[in-house]
Amino acid sequence: MVDEHERLSAATNDTVRRLVNETGITTAQAHELVAFLGPHNWTSLLREARILNPKGPKAV
Repeated sequence: MVDEHERLSAATNDTVRRLVNETGITTAQAHELVAFLGPHNWTSLLREARILNPKGPKAV
């Protein structure tokens, strides 16, 4: 059975990855935002990430 810490860690990693992909901020910035706001506060995370990088992700 997966413990609470492992589930939170998985949620954090998924949220960080999604935040980086959708907004173009760095992984370090995403980790910091998730640490402050929590991995389940997507609307606030997205708002703050867009403030950090208003131009959005770069096309690959």
